Amino acid sequence: MARTLSMKDAINEALDQEMTRDPNVIVMGEDIVGGTGSPGEADAWGGVLGVTKGLYAKHGDRLMDTPLSESAYIGAAIGAAACGMRPVAELMFIDFMGVCLDEIFNQAAKFKYMFGGKAETPVVIRAMVGAGFRAAAQHSQMLTPVFTHIPGLKVVCPSNAYDAKGLLIQSIRDNDPVIFCEHKNLYASETDVPDESYTIPFGEANVVREGGHCTIVTYGAMVHKSMEAAKELAKDGVECEIIDLRTLSPIDMDTVLESVENTGRLVCVDEANPRCSIAADVSASVSQEAFDALKAPIQMVTAPHTPVPFSPALEDLYIPSAERIASAVRKTVSH
Repeated sequence: MARTLSMKDAINEALDQEMTRDPNVIVMGEDIVGGTGSPGEADAWGGVLGVTKGLYAKHGDRLMDTPLSESAYIGAAIGAAACGMRPVAELMFIDFMGVCLDEIFNQAAKFKYMFGGKAETPVVIRAMVGAGFRAAAQHSQMLTPVFTHIPGLKVVCPSNAYDAKGLLIQSIRDNDPVIFCEHKNLYASETDVPDESYTIPFGEANVVREGGHCTIVTYGAMVHKSMEAAKELAKDGVECEIIDLRTLSPIDMDTVLESVENTGRLVCVDEANPRCSIAADVSASVSQEAFDALKAPIQMVTAPHTPVPFSPALEDLYIPSAERIASAVRKTVSH
């Protein structure tokens, strides 16, 4: 049975169901409980935006507030995973990855390779991503491409509540380290989500809109911006096919290539900065694998190559808009 849930509540439910199912699942992070040991435990805040609220009352000390040291608790989570636990560690903002990057890309990502496939590290690192929250340059970045560059890591970025629940459960059950990216501006967005537990396989993109004139490839919050653009373009008779990648490593290039073979045109939309972005990666792959199918140059719509501004007016200009996406589509279909 399905009912409407916000993405924040869907993530909370995924954690709750997996902790109930598997006693080896533990959750740790800064302020994820916020009231441990106090009379207000049941009303503890549950992280900076309340995603884990209520879980301590159900699962007790399997949720652990940590010191303000990402290096310490991310390292502890990776070590616990190597010893048989299934930790879910909340990095809070992905911008803080620099404090614990060695543990992630030199340790967790390498264990299986270094030990001949005998070592498994089933750790999930949850982190908020994205701009538009007026959180300035150190709390607003879209750093997903950084992690996709590192072999041994799986990278997930859902665009809606249904995908968030299924992909997080899949992440917790997966035996490899997963970077689970949650766009803070999508926490309140709602969609139908089944009551029961379910998984969504990695590496399977979702065609969220069908069309024959142009392919738009994107993920996360940009799926919604792309849908806005497509609705406006449809008024002029331009029908876009929109592909939500869902997972960035592994990435489903087969679905992308099949769509481009059909439409002959490609617009890649990515909130990350342009250099070495997911948009650049997809554009390069399509150029290499399906160049003969292209009827026009590939267009990329990304944030500019600058830090995220704090000024609300500038931040709104920084984030790719539906208008910019529509303009890119018009440019490519004009050829």
